[in-house]
Amino acid sequence: MTTSRISGFYNLNLDERRAKIAESSSLLDLSMLDSALTTGLSLENALHMVENVIGLYALPLGIGLNFQINGRDVLVPMVIEEPSVVAGASFMAKLARAGGGFIAESTEPLMIGQLQVLDIDNLYEAKEKVLANKNDLIKYIDAFPSSIKKLGGGARDIEVKIIEDSPIGKFLVVHLIYDVRDAMGANAINTACEQLAPRVEALTGGKVHLKILSNLTDRRVTKSKCLIPAKELAFTAQSGSETREFTGEEVRDGIIAAYAFAAVDPYRATTHNKGIMNGVDAVVIATGNDWRAIEAGAHAYAARSGKYTSLSTWSKDDEGNLVGALEMPMAVGIVGGATKVHPAAQMAIQLMEVKSANELAEIIVSVGLAQNMAALRALATEGIQRGHMSLHARQIAISAGASGDLIEKVASQMVLEKNIRLERANELVKKLESGE
Repeated sequence: MTTSRISGFYNLNLDERRAKIAESSSLLDLSMLDSALTTGLSLENALHMVENVIGLYALPLGIGLNFQINGRDVLVPMVIEEPSVVAGASFMAKLARAGGGFIAESTEPLMIGQLQVLDIDNLYEAKEKVLANKNDLIKYIDAFPSSIKKLGGGARDIEVKIIEDSPIGKFLVVHLIYDVRDAMGANAINTACEQLAPRVEALTGGKVHLKILSNLTDRRVTKSKCLIPAKELAFTAQSGSETREFTGEEVRDGIIAAYAFAAVDPYRATTHNKGIMNGVDAVVIATGNDWRAIEAGAHAYAARSGKYTSLSTWSKDDEGNLVGALEMPMAVGIVGGATKVHPAAQMAIQLMEVKSANELAEIIVSVGLAQNMAALRALATEGIQRGHMSLHARQIAISAGASGDLIEKVASQMVLEKNIRLERANELVKKLESGE
């Protein structure tokens, strides 16, 4: 049985951490973990993935701890370069356990393919012809050989809309609604659109121009929610010699007030949602999925009302518990693409023990909600910089040439002085290395 509660993980060295993750996972052993993380993507495979390859680029891979999602413990791989994200999400996941962890659900994995049809004499008549032949068009698409069709997916519906006002005038748009099962689905959708185009042209008398999926996957949505008892939110903040006690109710109300700002102001909502995507993207990248598609869909979804707003909501229930929810499009896959090429991505899928794309989506959105709570809690209490800058100080120390134990000594001194600058790091490295 996998457990995501690992006490003192931060204090372990690299080898000990890997051994502990292997020990805590019911699927991965240490040799599998080491192979994926040390060998990684081969240069030979990279040469076939993108153009003009000259090498490989690495990012840190951390583990989100304490996550309990739909009653199951999950060890969550997170690839990100920004300090405090993995730690923040892990700590919030620990608090959420007191309220039963994260409860998540997903819709069916329906994607939208779009066909833009130009040069039509009578748009309304063309629309009706397409709709009248909808069932035949669906059967036509499903008759083509498809691995997704074999898995139970395929065309589900045809929709048509008329664009009345555009820079080039009126035109028709045909939407193909396609169930992609456990794939992300881009290739399947684009292929199906191209196969459908001649039939649409014959029915409408027009010319199909663009044939491509939409990354606003609002038919493929995942929601996660959590409940945190107010008492779990209480803590003591330490700043130098000063301490401040925050009650659970104070923290809860501060988080709700911070959310309210993002709900009504697009300038705040943008940064608020960026914090959510810190958690989301980290897992999407770790599993070899398309984080640009997820980003595009998320921000479009945040503006679906006509005004850009928060993707998450925060409130309190009748018992005074903090209640959070995050809903967003989540088009990810566990088959095909980089997920099947990159050894670390394969390891990530195994480590989380996911058996479907929806299950992966539910983990990702839960991590996004946890990271959102971490950011709001920091903002509403001691400020975002305290925890973030203590981690940032280590990066500055490394930039100044510190290594080994010297990194922590330089970072700690800069935090104590509240002077986290490269110039000061250089001075401290020189001083400590000389034994002054």
